[in-house]
Amino acid sequence: MSHPRSTLSRRQFGKLAMGAGALAPALLRAQGGRGRPIPKPNSRFAGVQIGVISYSFRTMPATELLSTVAKLGINEVELMSNDAETLVGAPAPPLRATGTIIPGGPGRGRGAVPAVSYYSGGQCAERLPRPAQPAFSPPSPEQEKFREEQTAWRKSDETLDKYRGLRKQFDDVGIDLALLCYNMNGNVSDDEIDYAFRMAQALGVRGITSSSTVTIAQRVAAFADKYKMIWAGHGHDDVCDPEQFAKPETFEKIMSFSPYIYVNLDIGHFTAAGYDPVPFIRRYYARISNLHLKDRFRSMGTGRGANVRWGDGETPIREVLQLMRREQYPFPANIEYEYQGTDAVIEVAKCLQYAKDILLG
Repeated sequence: MSHPRSTLSRRQFGKLAMGAGALAPALLRAQGGRGRPIPKPNSRFAGVQIGVISYSFRTMPATELLSTVAKLGINEVELMSNDAETLVGAPAPPLRATGTIIPGGPGRGRGAVPAVSYYSGGQCAERLPRPAQPAFSPPSPEQEKFREEQTAWRKSDETLDKYRGLRKQFDDVGIDLALLCYNMNGNVSDDEIDYAFRMAQALGVRGITSSSTVTIAQRVAAFADKYKMIWAGHGHDDVCDPEQFAKPETFEKIMSFSPYIYVNLDIGHFTAAGYDPVPFIRRYYARISNLHLKDRFRSMGTGRGANVRWGDGETPIREVLQLMRREQYPFPANIEYEYQGTDAVIEVAKCLQYAKDILLG
């Protein structure tokens, strides 16, 4: 599949990368001062909201996130939970030591996703045996102390107030903090699931997205019902693991657990799994929290469908965005930058222009 590349140059977008962090103080000032008002970011084109997940900027300090997104002109963000905790001053974990577990929730990566594939040659019947789990030493006194501090910090009303203050910072610069990405792995406790929903409430988001598993989604359903808040499973491409959100029927299964269980459809992973996102979106648009935009090749679960520059792969980005424009779906399509490019700011800007050209073309 061939799509036109963005005509924007590295030089143009290099200017965005330089000094992005210096923009924050100006963005956070009230606009009633001297000079012209700072224009609000706007990435809604032809009625389609283009946003970005903060994971796209994982190589940058979280403190530069707000100013960078505003400078790019993007007005909707899906915020990773670890970025949110960093921005409000969560206790810092002790340094990782070889063979020890560092407690404390999800990291900046997609932690709930298996690091290896349990199949061979794309045939589920020939899956490789699940590797033995590494041996971990007991938590050190420093780690135990951190766990206690973190638990107390997360339960504090002051912490929730800090999240409300963080929401105000986004509001003040015209960026909608729409979704919280809180990944949940096999060790997640009920207390942490509850914390994720309380955190989401304080941030004022519309819902939680999560790389997780079918088993955890079944547990989460009761919390989603309790808080009357959307929790959306983020899909991947491992069609051989029944615990992963990869097949349409797996998404259907988790949606049956609760009316608040939705789908965060990653159209790149869905394509790599061998499916077409367009008919899925048509059928389930009312239960989609948001899309993740990326380009991959069809790999049928082989794990070989690497992330590529938009337009170089087989993901129907153009067709999906045109469908969203035609039907005016209310959910956002969020840029998730994962391919190997120059730097995050330049590449996200290129992705934004790519989507804009399709929607306004």
